[in-house]
Order: sequence, then C-alpha cells, then structure tokens
Amino acid sequence: MTSPTGATADRNHSQSHRRSATASAVSPATETDATDATESTIGQTLVVPGDDDPDERTAERDAAPRTPGRGGMFSALSNRNYRYFFIGQVVSNSGTWVQRIAQDWLVLSLTGSPFAVGVTTAMQFLPMLLFGLFGGVLADRFPKRQLLIATQGAMGLLAAGLAVLTLTGSIQVWHIYLFAFLLGMVTVVDNPSRQTFVVEMVGKRDLGNAVSLNAANFQTARLIGPAVAGGLMAAVGAGFAFAVNAVSFGAVILGLLAMRGSELRPTPRLPREKGQLRAGLHYVAGRPDLIWPIVLIGFIGTFGFNFATILSAFAYSVFHVGPGLYGLLNTAMAVGSLVGALLAARRSRPRLRLLVGAALAFGLLEAVAGLAPSFWVFAALLTLVGLFGLTLNTAANSLVQLRTDPAMRGRVMSLFMMVFAGGTPLGAPLVGWITEQYGPRIGLLACGLVSSAAAAGIGLVLARIGNLRVRLDLQRGPEHPLVAFVPRQRERAEQESAVAIAA
Repeated sequence: MTSPTGATADRNHSQSHRRSATASAVSPATETDATDATESTIGQTLVVPGDDDPDERTAERDAAPRTPGRGGMFSALSNRNYRYFFIGQVVSNSGTWVQRIAQDWLVLSLTGSPFAVGVTTAMQFLPMLLFGLFGGVLADRFPKRQLLIATQGAMGLLAAGLAVLTLTGSIQVWHIYLFAFLLGMVTVVDNPSRQTFVVEMVGKRDLGNAVSLNAANFQTARLIGPAVAGGLMAAVGAGFAFAVNAVSFGAVILGLLAMRGSELRPTPRLPREKGQLRAGLHYVAGRPDLIWPIVLIGFIGTFGFNFATILSAFAYSVFHVGPGLYGLLNTAMAVGSLVGALLAARRSRPRLRLLVGAALAFGLLEAVAGLAPSFWVFAALLTLVGLFGLTLNTAANSLVQLRTDPAMRGRVMSLFMMVFAGGTPLGAPLVGWITEQYGPRIGLLACGLVSSAAAAGIGLVLARIGNLRVRLDLQRGPEHPLVAFVPRQRERAEQESAVAIAA
C-alpha cells in the first residue's frame, strides 16, 4: 500500500480516520503484542487507523535483509547504518552535555540569578514553540540525512562562536541568549528530522528498540558530559568546554556520510503544496490516541523537565557546592535515566498505561526530592526521577511514531517536540521566578505536583474515553498486574460468570 502524499491525500486520510471513529476501537493497552490480543477490542473512542503499520506493508521497505535471531535489548544495533548513527551520537551528545553544564554555570556566575538561567533555557526552546510545526513540514519534504548533515554543521559553528567569545573574554549574558536562540532555530529542523530518520534506518519492527537505545545513548553521554564539563571548567574555563562541543558534531556528520543509502527505508517525500501544515494538525485532531500522549508530554515538558533551571540553584544556594558536585547531580539523574532506557529497550511495544503510570511516579518523586534533607538524599531521589522521566519520554515517543502514518510522521513528531520542548519557554522563566522568589525547594515541589496532577487527570480522561475503570490486583504473577485498566463490559461479564459458577 502506498502512503498518501500531498495535501489532498492528507485531507482524505484524516477524513477516513474521522469516519472510522465509530467503528474502530482500542483501549490504552492496545499497543501490545499477540499475547494481549484479547484486550484490543475495548474502549470505543481511542481510534487506531486500520492500516496501523502502513510503511511495513510496502514491499520495498520489507526487502532489507533481517538477520536471523535478531531481538533483545540491542537488536537495532545489528543495522550497520544505525550503528554509525549511534556512535556519532554518543560523541555529539557528550559534547552537548559539556556545553549545557558549562553554559548554565557561566550564566549563573555572570548574573547570580536562577531567573537568568531560566531565560537562557527559554531562549533556546522558544523557536520550537514558534516555528516547530514548520520544521516538521521540512522534515516530510526533504531527504532527512541531508537535512541532518546541514543542521549538525550549523550547531557546530554556533558552539565554535560561543567558544571564541568566551576564550577572548568578550562574553556577555546577551551573547549567550542570542546563541541559545540561534541554536533553537536550528533545532526546529534538526529535531523532527532526527526523530523520524530513526525509522528510515531500522524500520518499524525495531523502532521502539532504537528509540530506547537513543535515550540510553543520550543518558550515557549525560554521565560523561557533566564530568568532562566539571573538569574543564575547573582547569581551563567554560570556553574550552564550548570548543569541545563544537568538535563533537564532526562525529555525527562523519557517521551520516558513511551510511549506505541503499539500506535506508526512505519515506515518501511530499511535494511542495499548500495546506500541508493544516493537514497534519487535522490528522492529529482526529486521533485521540495521539492527542492525549502529546498533551501529557506537554505538561511534563513545560513544568517537570526544568532541571537546568532548578539543579544549578540547588547546588548553588541550597547545598552550597561547587561545579564538581553540581555535575554529580546531573550524573545521578543520568544513571537512573540510563537504567530506564535499557529497561525500555526490552519492551516490544509501549502501552498508554505505562506512560501514565511513569508520569505519575515521576511527578511524585520530583515533589519528594524538593523536600530532601541532604545533598546525598537529593542525589539518590534524582536517580529515581531520571528513571521514570526517561520511561515516560521513550514510551510517548514510540507510541506516537508507531501510530502515525509515515507520510505524516515529520509533522506529527514536530508537534510532539513543539509541545514537549516548546513548553520550556513558558515554564522555564516561571519556574526560575518561583525559584528565585520562594527558593529552589518550592520550585521543584511545584513542578512535581503539577506533573503528577496532569498524569492523574489524563489517566482518568483516558479511562473515561475508553469506558474503563482502574482495577487493583494484589495477586502475584505476570498475569496479575498490580494496576490495570479493564473495560467495564468485561468486568461485568466476569462478575456475572462468577455468580453463575457460585450458583
């Protein structure tokens, strides 16, 4: 089956989904394998398209050889192109974390203000909020590998410019704001292109595994980067940290250039036509199974993931530690996130109930961390926060990509990233202001409470839409999950069956 392209086909596609809303049905547990097939008929309004895996049905994309025995935690790495991408990302992500830690500490050193750190974060993510959807249109319209080579090169040049200003002693806070904004403009195109390029490298069968490995990659870099940043800042200053990041982008570019184009699975490129952005929004509007994960990740991204603003304030004014132990806080979160990523890589397909449960645990743990009595208790709680934060992030990413038609994937993922990362310009200054006025503890507590409330509220909405109720099962065993969404019809039938047996 050929995926629809162009504005007309997109409109027809979204109309067909709206017509199917009364006929197709799944529950929050539909993204399961064959063992969960009995649950796939519940929840009458969470619609999944009839052609759930359209790009896997195309013969050209099934033609790539599949190594016998593939599977497990690292199955995506058996793909040569993805291995090159993965190795390049380890180097580049490490450089990105070096710059992020150095930049936050430099802003705080120049101003003494957590609010200024929040403004820097906001400037970096503001372009995603303003122009994020246009980046998705470009990702659907142009070859993604070429786009990534261009965006990675531009990011390297920006890091080099920041290094020159810092090393020459000319750096001012407004320079950092400007470079953060320009980096955000490049990210508008880089993010959806990079997210959707993964499926072109590995196909949909290994997409969930590759998304989790990408997260593990990022968290591994998060272990390396802060340690390197702390050492560089203590030894030679922040300018060399920026220079290291500039050089690191070369690894990604080399990996992209070394790929075999014949082994990629390119999605159909859209012609230049009017209405493509609007068609993407209409597509998502007709898909409750896409809307609610995006809404949830929007709340978490706006309020829950403001660690750049809060952690530096905790280190600086609550625990009174230097850049070395500040880097250790980021390392603690990275350890938990890495464990979460590796656990996620073992799952074949994520579930909506996993997404909601992880978001709820993330928010509650974040709130508790705000009350931690000591540095080491705080660091230990951050490890758990990192684990559940990574779990919800990979679950949401995989859910949205797996359920989206390939012709729409760039636009849908740009909306996902716009909501996730684009909420930061709104949340970061607010969290920075709360932190500055009432202290870091109140700031982190507020972030955690908002995140957990959003998770609980959206979980209830999903249950109501799918005509489900939450059931607690205290029996032990894999067939007895502690918390499960069950359809009211099935529960009623089980009760009637039990009464009949007892009679």
